[in-house]
Amino acid sequence: MATTTPATRPANPRFSSGPCAKPASWTLNDLADAPLGRSHRAAVGKAKLKAAIENTREILGIPTDYKIGIVPASDTGAMEMAMWSLLGERPAEMVAWESFGAGWVTDVVKQLKIEANVRTADYGEIVDMTAVDYNKDVVFTWNGTTSGVRMPNGDAIPANREGLTICDATSAAFAMDLPWDKLDVTTFSWQKVLGGEAAHGMLILSPCAVERLENYTPSWPLPKIFRLTKGGKLIDGIFSGETINTPSMLCVEDYLVALEWSKKQGGLKGLIARADANTAEISKFVETHDWIEFLAADPAIRSTTSVCVKFTDARIKDGATFAKAVAKRLENEGVALDIGAYRDAPAGLRIWCGGTIEASDVAALMPWLDWAFNAEIAAQ
Repeated sequence: MATTTPATRPANPRFSSGPCAKPASWTLNDLADAPLGRSHRAAVGKAKLKAAIENTREILGIPTDYKIGIVPASDTGAMEMAMWSLLGERPAEMVAWESFGAGWVTDVVKQLKIEANVRTADYGEIVDMTAVDYNKDVVFTWNGTTSGVRMPNGDAIPANREGLTICDATSAAFAMDLPWDKLDVTTFSWQKVLGGEAAHGMLILSPCAVERLENYTPSWPLPKIFRLTKGGKLIDGIFSGETINTPSMLCVEDYLVALEWSKKQGGLKGLIARADANTAEISKFVETHDWIEFLAADPAIRSTTSVCVKFTDARIKDGATFAKAVAKRLENEGVALDIGAYRDAPAGLRIWCGGTIEASDVAALMPWLDWAFNAEIAAQ
């Protein structure tokens, strides 16, 4: 029972689930090579954007016949672009186990009004993916950023599916091994696992997704910012660095720096190992304290990036108020910033454990969590 203030503090208290922490070695000087004041259509701009695409392909192991595009409006923009451009050719299966997945359901059912079967699971659980009809288009999140759960693998997705799989992987890419042969459309944002800057998204298309784009025209009008084809053909420039609208070259430089840092960590395998090591520090703490549990009870589906925990002590009178008070104590001490549970999620804490976080910082945070819990129990 911790009643005294811990002696050691995390070197970096930034445990936000987005925008996420930058690598410990990052400095503003790393951005000195950004071509500020230059057109993204100039040779230097195109080269930087193409490098961002190809380095992404190399680190994530994306097949050479998959298209990778940089699009506006972060992961949300990439997902909206995919759904509005690709869905409607056949019925859909909408799979949701957290807030953002639920948002995609709203888009498809209420905005696009597509015939859809909706499958949901409570926070901390996932849908049975073996029950999904993959002859329909399937929309799902790989990792529930707000619920602390993830797909254990892609085994449930058949190779001979007729529909497309559209996957929001924004808190999974660069921290989990994504099975590209099971994913037709994949999206993520720079501001998640690699701690990049906000407002830019990535859209990754399989050959099947490209075929759909070139052979199907939605019945609804598409805003210019969503248009991926012209005259029935893919606008290939989008996937070689010719972005739809003007990107921030400062943000592009920051992403390139993060990609180079990733290579030094051992690429994807190294980044996965770092996230696993961070999550292991929380697991050790949870195992030895009976007043806290993971929101996801099943370790097989437990996220290693957005780690969600809940308080279970019978003395707690108001779970939401208690969790917010604990998070506030930690913030006031400057040891953990932005770790309150997502507003729509069950009461608790959400601690980011992606690869840019140091395991030593997670380990240093745990005694503070013990201290804050006991201080708040005493204050009730």
